[in-house]
Amino acid sequence: MAKGLVLVTGGNSGIGQACVKRFLEKGHKVINVDRVHTGEADNANEIKEVFDLTDLDQLKTWSDELVEKYGVPKIIVNSAGISRMDYLIDSQLQDWRDMFELNVFAIYEVSKVFANHLVAGNQSGRIINISSQAGKNGYRGLSGYVASKHAVIGLTKSAAIEFAPKNILVNAVCPGIVETSMKHRERVDGGKIRGMTAEEIYKEDCSQVPLSRTAQPEEVAGVVAFLASDEASYLTGQAINVTGGMTMH
Repeated sequence: MAKGLVLVTGGNSGIGQACVKRFLEKGHKVINVDRVHTGEADNANEIKEVFDLTDLDQLKTWSDELVEKYGVPKIIVNSAGISRMDYLIDSQLQDWRDMFELNVFAIYEVSKVFANHLVAGNQSGRIINISSQAGKNGYRGLSGYVASKHAVIGLTKSAAIEFAPKNILVNAVCPGIVETSMKHRERVDGGKIRGMTAEEIYKEDCSQVPLSRTAQPEEVAGVVAFLASDEASYLTGQAINVTGGMTMH
């Protein structure tokens, strides 16, 4: 797509941060939305917005104000997400609610309100949702996260069908084991419930990947950038694995 306005949620860390950087490098203006304020942007084309995406009652009002101020984003990257670790038998309903509020409901609301702005302006666009290989497989200690990421893929497929007549393409990216602060915390939490050290879990992670290593956030951001490009003009409703061969379907 031509250079335009990009919205990235969860852009202050991990995959979201790598996506912000990649789009800035390609000359886009980027609205980086995160619930945490980290100071002023270093790049003149980056707009930092502080908003809690789980505040669903205020999300539409916030989005209207954002569009009035900056225009309609033509590329929306839903990257914000959280995980909680526990075995299902020990899990807490509130943890599930927290994960679904950000991992699913926020994506639903963000996609809906900005798609409405695109349709109202008769504009094409792209929506790219960060799911996970946990959206295709089950993992011990991550039942709530797995369920939420499966939901992201289902939402992506249905939205792709509904928005196709408007030329709004909707796809998901399903990363594998990516070296982010969330993954590092998961290794600590997972170690506690499995009786292992974080280093042992890291070695186990690498041993499960055919490429024998974990991913960097920039490798996922490259696929996101491809989905936003003209080269991906005939792709919609897909859930693309970026897993080093760990997931192959």
